[in-house]
Amino acid sequence: MKTAFAAPLLAACLALPFAACAQSPAADQAFRAKVNDFVDGWHKDAANADPAYFDKMAPEGIYIGTDKSEVWTRDAFKVWAKPYFDRKKAWAFTAQKRNVYFSPDKKYVWFDEQLNTQMGTCQASGVLRSTEKGFLIEHYQLSLAVPNPLMDKFTKAVAAHEGKDASK
Repeated sequence: MKTAFAAPLLAACLALPFAACAQSPAADQAFRAKVNDFVDGWHKDAANADPAYFDKMAPEGIYIGTDKSEVWTRDAFKVWAKPYFDRKKAWAFTAQKRNVYFSPDKKYVWFDEQLNTQMGTCQASGVLRSTEKGFLIEHYQLSLAVPNPLMDKFTKAVAAHEGKDASK
């Protein structure tokens, strides 16, 4: 009898930490809203050339821009962006739509978004880490959204720009 009771009890105890991470749909939606507010605020900081923009990135955080040469750590990105922030006008990205996902313990968040930008529609993805002080951006990648019917011309234009044969 003791063994028959012990197995279910052990299983319930082992499942308890995972059950603690489970949230209600309303709590999950509230968390997504918090993530959206953070990312929208980060984009607003750039549009207003507010230096708080960089404080929202982890010290080891990575920003990948649209050009293949644009892979920066936070501090290198800050140096690159300084002329834009000095003139008090950087870039303005506004989310058209965003999908937000997160780990069961909500310590990590990943998202993808389509953005209205000065370059037209862009797509981006990012990873956030939740800290005691709020979220930090660990990784962000921005991409130009090229419509498939334009891809052949776009590929050839890039190859020509880089001095390569696009047919290879």
